[in-house]
Amino acid sequence: MRNICVVGTGYVGLVTGACLSELGHKVTCVDKDKPKIALLKKNKIPIYEPGLLELVVKNSKTKRLSFTTSLKDAIKKSEIIFIAVGTPPNPDGSADLSFVESVAKEIALNMKSYKLIVDKSTVPVETGDWVEHTIKCLLKKNIPFDVASNPEFLREGSAVYDTFNPDRIVIGVKSKKAEQLFREIYSPLKANILVTDIKSAEIIKHASNSFLATKISFINAIANICDKVGADVSKVAQGMGLDRRIGKTFLNAGIGFGGFCFPKDIEAFLWISKKVGVEFKLLKEVKEINEKQKELIVKKVEEVLWMIKGKTIGVLGLAFKPNTDDMRFAPSIDIINMLKTHGAKIQAFDPAAIPKAKELLNGVKFCKNAYETAKGADCLLIVTEWQEFSELDLNKIKKLLKHPIIIDGRNIYEPAIMKKLGFTYKSIGRP
Repeated sequence: MRNICVVGTGYVGLVTGACLSELGHKVTCVDKDKPKIALLKKNKIPIYEPGLLELVVKNSKTKRLSFTTSLKDAIKKSEIIFIAVGTPPNPDGSADLSFVESVAKEIALNMKSYKLIVDKSTVPVETGDWVEHTIKCLLKKNIPFDVASNPEFLREGSAVYDTFNPDRIVIGVKSKKAEQLFREIYSPLKANILVTDIKSAEIIKHASNSFLATKISFINAIANICDKVGADVSKVAQGMGLDRRIGKTFLNAGIGFGGFCFPKDIEAFLWISKKVGVEFKLLKEVKEINEKQKELIVKKVEEVLWMIKGKTIGVLGLAFKPNTDDMRFAPSIDIINMLKTHGAKIQAFDPAAIPKAKELLNGVKFCKNAYETAKGADCLLIVTEWQEFSELDLNKIKKLLKHPIIIDGRNIYEPAIMKKLGFTYKSIGRP
């Protein structure tokens, strides 16, 4: 068992802290947000993530997991410190590392013995060097420490599962001591551990997310060709995915990717590339295709309704993906705002994200369920592929709609079945 501090209780920090405590370590999660810490101390969590609440409750009871606003106290009693604070994008696309720097300073001022300081947040290459430099400049005594990179590869909606069943664990280290500590921390997990230098570990995270985003934009570009020629993108993706060199994951055509990771990481990687003199034109196109997908779905609405102005559109799904309440960079935001600009009235439902959506979307009627969303609507738009949407009573939906029109931005229904049921049905890249 190791004494661990996790700084930041967002999606990454809270999952990391709860899962490390489940592995048997004593973990203190720190956040300067007093209401959030008060909530966590009451065994409630500020985010929706399957399985996370159970871990927090269980490990809080065993005293392996605790929460505090005092970073100073947590630093003193911990040997290993994970920095999992936010790295939001600056207007130029670079990552705002002010929170990371602030934590590094606090560590330097309160460090009395050896610490392993770990960048868990997604940060640009060379951040580890700057964290190390910041700490060295502020240390009053010659106290030994290591800085390392341990990027996360968690999918929101399955982050707990991903933590306990990782494809790989990447650790960027400078010393054998740091490597050994990581191996001890993660010893209960039967996973491949890739040991690299710090800079390589930092690039692995950005490169991985950028490649996955590229697969999504690629299949969406293919879907647009399929739309024009009458081919079926789902069959095309299936044929591609059976090639082991390609694989079937991230080949689901739709309205594009959202969330905090992919858009932010693409911008940051483009900024890094430009900084070092490399023009990453491929990533620019990935970003452009993704933006156009949201415009495409609005055009599909216009095609079936002719005039959007004055029409009521039901929107199913607000979160950027199912099994999360995360609204950061969610495609629904831009799509709804575009529809409103065209004069549409919007009524929407999401199983988890409505509280957060209310903070971001004005002039939207938020409904209690999918059926209330369909009632009286001129058409129904599928934006997030929640499982419950694929299990709806479609005959009931048809009766509730003013016109039996469904625009499926996530291809959750079969076109032949929808047409047989009497719907005017439009999806992405399928005839």
